[in-house]
Amino acid sequence: MATPDLFEEPFDPEDYVERLAWRQHGGGSKGGAENFDPQMLLNVFTHTIEELKVLNEKTQRRVEKLEQLSQKEEKEHKARVAELQKLNQMALNQFQELDERINHIATKVVHLGDQLEGVNIPRARAVEAEKLMKYFSEFLSGDIKSDVFTDPFRLQEAADIIQKLHLIAQELPPDKFDAAKDRIAAKYLEIESNLVEQFKTAHQAGQKEEMKEVAAVLLNFKGYSHCIDAFIFQSQKHAMWHTDVFRGITRLCEEVNQLVLDVFSQPENVMGKFVLNVYEGKLQNHIQESLDKHRSDTEKYLKTLFQLFQQTSQLSADLSKYKLGSDTNFLNKLTKHIFGKYLESYIGVETTFLKSRMDIILNRYYNSINHQKRQIPSGGIHDLQARIRNKTNLNIGPAIETYGGETFLSQEVAINLLQESKEALKRCELLSSSKDLPASAVRIFDILFEKLCMEHIDYAVDIGLQAISIPEPKTEPEIYFFDVVGQGNAIFHLLEKQFSDALVPLIISTPRYQEAVTRKREIMELIDSKLDGGLDRTITAMVGWIKHILTTEQKKTDFRPEDDSALMELYTPACHKVTNFIRKEIIKMRDSLDGKNLDATLTEFGVRFHRLVYEHLQQFTYNPRGGMLAICDVNEYRKCVKDELKVALVDSLFETLHALCNLLVVVPDNLKLVCTGEQLASLDRSVVMSFVQLRADHKTGRLGKLFADFAQKTRERAGTGPSEHVALQ
Repeated sequence: MATPDLFEEPFDPEDYVERLAWRQHGGGSKGGAENFDPQMLLNVFTHTIEELKVLNEKTQRRVEKLEQLSQKEEKEHKARVAELQKLNQMALNQFQELDERINHIATKVVHLGDQLEGVNIPRARAVEAEKLMKYFSEFLSGDIKSDVFTDPFRLQEAADIIQKLHLIAQELPPDKFDAAKDRIAAKYLEIESNLVEQFKTAHQAGQKEEMKEVAAVLLNFKGYSHCIDAFIFQSQKHAMWHTDVFRGITRLCEEVNQLVLDVFSQPENVMGKFVLNVYEGKLQNHIQESLDKHRSDTEKYLKTLFQLFQQTSQLSADLSKYKLGSDTNFLNKLTKHIFGKYLESYIGVETTFLKSRMDIILNRYYNSINHQKRQIPSGGIHDLQARIRNKTNLNIGPAIETYGGETFLSQEVAINLLQESKEALKRCELLSSSKDLPASAVRIFDILFEKLCMEHIDYAVDIGLQAISIPEPKTEPEIYFFDVVGQGNAIFHLLEKQFSDALVPLIISTPRYQEAVTRKREIMELIDSKLDGGLDRTITAMVGWIKHILTTEQKKTDFRPEDDSALMELYTPACHKVTNFIRKEIIKMRDSLDGKNLDATLTEFGVRFHRLVYEHLQQFTYNPRGGMLAICDVNEYRKCVKDELKVALVDSLFETLHALCNLLVVVPDNLKLVCTGEQLASLDRSVVMSFVQLRADHKTGRLGKLFADFAQKTRERAGTGPSEHVALQ
């Protein structure tokens, strides 16, 4: 049977028909064909359709009934809402009427109050005037008998009266009322004094409310400042001062500030006056005692001044959280004020101490090495003697003294001097004003330049220059100048770092910056020029000693041996001695120099050494055995510079020189081929043929003809301009 339950959501018509057919025997789509009965299914569908029609009619009647009920309830609800709106409007009208009546009554009450006040104020004033006239008559007659002036418990009431009488007395004409005015003034001072004493008593007893009341009364008196002074005195009198004054002041101000806020009506002014009193009293006394105690010891004095100023600045920063008046720079001004006389003379004391301290450090160092500093002669005859020594082998002037290899330079001394200047700059930054700071900082660094650069480094360089051997020494020179250069450069690096880290930040945005940079550059260029000159003279002395070895130990017959016994050695004794000397000195050079200084020095020495060997080889005539021995020597020189110098240019020069030496031993038939080979092709033909001329057989046989042909070609090319080939040197 069809019921409303069958049509609950979600409703699927196809599913409904399927379920209806399934419930009938033989009617489902899944039943076999043999069980299917269409007539039965038709009857079921017909019957169900009739039931659905009946159900539809019932449902329609029910919907119509519900619609009628809904329309009825809607009409009733609208009627109720209209009634409520009418009642609400009536209530609103009543409220507006009530509000108007209240406002009307309030206006009448205010008017009545004004009338009463207008009547009461003149009456109260009249009463008060009557009382004041009564009190004034007592002061006029001199018979003061009112209880208000004799009862100590009515002191604040008496203060109010005497304050008003005092104002009245100021307006009275003289002569007639002088006596009354004097009595009023005396009572005024008496009451004022009593109020101050009452305030002190309340302060000692910790009665904040009474203190507040008395302070409010005293605010109208001339002696109000006495009340503040008494408060400041009492607050410090009972304070427990620590051994650390600054910590004690911080704690005291914290306690007093809260009391000031609770008691006084103008706490900023009171707190400002309290801090001023503490700074100019307890703090200033502490600073003066601490500094006066170290007046005889400048170092302790400067350190104490720096520490005290730093602590005071920190104290001011801590107290800045309190309201101390309208001046935002109040605490800084106080700090500068209490340190004023010390700051005025600070930079003079600092520079004097710094010079003295650096002198002590330098003298201590020279004493430790048993050296007495002496004046380095310069100018006039001394410069002439130096130039003659540098250009010739004449050893004129003072004898060369090496001081046992002492460089007279000490990184420890330099570090101590730099540390002293660093501490001085640190103090200068804190203690100098922003206006004076750049000039003061430059003054300090000028002292460092003078003591470290001129009196230490420059002095050591001058001593080192005097110890350099003559250009062509007869005995092996003692080479110490490399150590001077190395230690001097190390100290310059330390100086440069401190200049950038400590001085530049203080002067970078001022004209003093360029002045300091120029000063530093001039000093460093002066010393650098001396170091460069010393390195040049040192290399000259080294090459001169090598020349002396080759000149004295290399004989004309060394390269023209008669038998093969000389070939048993890999190189000549002179070569061996030269390479040993070079290896020893290059080790010193590498230990002392670095960077571009080392590269430039090695290159310069290598080029000069090559030129010396080249010119030395040009002085001999070689037979085949001697040519082989020369090749062995050059090969040893080549290995030496390659292993020790490690300079590509010098390696190339000795490779070419080695190739030239091969011309001394090559058979005449192959000589032309070797001369035009890859290694010698870039050389000027005159250089090549100059080596061919060194052969003992260069004028004989085919070799003589080859040399004659070369000479002819050279004459034919004469006048055609410079050779396009590159000369060896």
